[in-house]
Amino acid sequence: MRVLVSCANGSGTSLMMMRTAQKALEGLGFEITNIHHCSISEGKNTARNYDVVYTPTTFTDMFKDAAARGVEVIGIKNPMSAKEIAEATEKSSLPERFLNK
Repeated sequence: MRVLVSCANGSGTSLMMMRTAQKALEGLGFEITNIHHCSISEGKNTARNYDVVYTPTTFTDMFKDAAARGVEVIGIKNPMSAKEIAEATEKSSLPERFLNK
C-alpha cells in the first residue's frame, strides 16, 4: 500500500505522523510499499499516486480531487495517536481493499 502523510509545512508534524501511521498500519497487518511525508502543497499535487492520505482534519478538503480519483483521505485530530490512526483506518475502505481476511 502506498501511503502519503501531509501537513501544513511537511516537516515536523508530518514526519512524526508518518512514523505513527507506519506503526499503526503495520500493527493492523498492512504491507506498506511506499510511505512519504510532505507539505500540503506538495501533497495536493502528488496524492493521486497513493492509496491513502493521512492529514490533520483541518486539511482534508485540500484532497478532494484525490478522493474523487479513489484515494482514501483520512483526517486525523491527533497526529501522534497510533490508536486514532488505527481506528480511522479500520473504518475506511482500506481493510477491504488491502487485507486478505
